[in-house]
Amino acid sequence: MSVSHILGVKGRNVITGAAKETVQSIAQKLAQYRIGAVVVVDDKGSIAGIVSERDIVRALAEHGAKSMAMPVSGVMSKAVKTCKAGDSEIELMALMTTHRIRHLPVVDSGKLAGMISIGDIVKFRIEAIERESEEMKTYIASAG
Repeated sequence: MSVSHILGVKGRNVITGAAKETVQSIAQKLAQYRIGAVVVVDDKGSIAGIVSERDIVRALAEHGAKSMAMPVSGVMSKAVKTCKAGDSEIELMALMTTHRIRHLPVVDSGKLAGMISIGDIVKFRIEAIERESEEMKTYIASAG
């Protein structure tokens, strides 16, 4: 299963933020949209970083409550791993496992085109396994 298939079902909407936004503002977006990461974009819409729940927890551990007033540029991950529409779920799982990340922005022609989470991959993988199981049951029942 490819990234484009997953995005075709789940949609391409990505919640973004700006580097100058506060950590508090990004935390509110995470809570409001019930997501685990926000892509930080620059004025041209290019990816400048990504901030996850983990980044916020690390900031809290290091700076305490005052971290909430800090600009998100100070806590975001700047080296963002991305994927392409043609990448397979196996490639995504390997990338996420190797780099210990749970969210991959999708880039198409240099533009942000979606977001894939580990939850998306698990959901689609389970659905594929269930489909295969039903097909096997149907095959066995018809062969008997």
